[in-house]
Amino acid sequence: MIRIALTGSIGMGKSATARLFAEEGLPVFDADAVVHRLYAKGGAAVGPVGAAFPGTVKAGAVDRAALSAALARDAQGFARLEAIVHPLVEAERRRFLEQAEAAGAKAVLMDIPLLFEKGLERLADVVVLVSAPEAARRARVLARPGMTEAKLEAILARQTPDSRARARADHVIDTSGGEADARAQIRAVLAAIYERFGYGRD
Repeated sequence: MIRIALTGSIGMGKSATARLFAEEGLPVFDADAVVHRLYAKGGAAVGPVGAAFPGTVKAGAVDRAALSAALARDAQGFARLEAIVHPLVEAERRRFLEQAEAAGAKAVLMDIPLLFEKGLERLADVVVLVSAPEAARRARVLARPGMTEAKLEAILARQTPDSRARARADHVIDTSGGEADARAQIRAVLAAIYERFGYGRD
């Protein structure tokens, strides 16, 4: 089974690209979606996050705004949060891969936002980067509710610059040309990956 990692900085169109891969028939592991479930009421991260960051749990779930505020005040906060969340996400990823392999999947897509930052490319056979011109990326992100230039800069400071990520990726999907163009790129990338590993599409 081919393990494809999908990554890309904020505003590059990664979630939409992951959806297009799913429409091509690949099982998709969405790390962000897993974190949302872990933070939701009954999620495995709620208790540990609440203990590490008092006041961030409300109505039985992690309040993301309160957590963001707590992290902004705590220089070591991200490291503590990652120590809680990353093992839980990793356990979910292992389950996903085991289930996909048992089901006979030829390839899977793992949507991993901080792939290079956390050295997680070791988990994949192939790395696909989602990219877009800087102007398009900034316009997308700044259109989000509550987003500011300062917040965007703080996020970008924690992410691998696009130019460096391009140099490390096996394939790049440019999302600036719209969905039909991205879909065509994805089909070409999948054809190249299947050929590389000796698989036919069907």
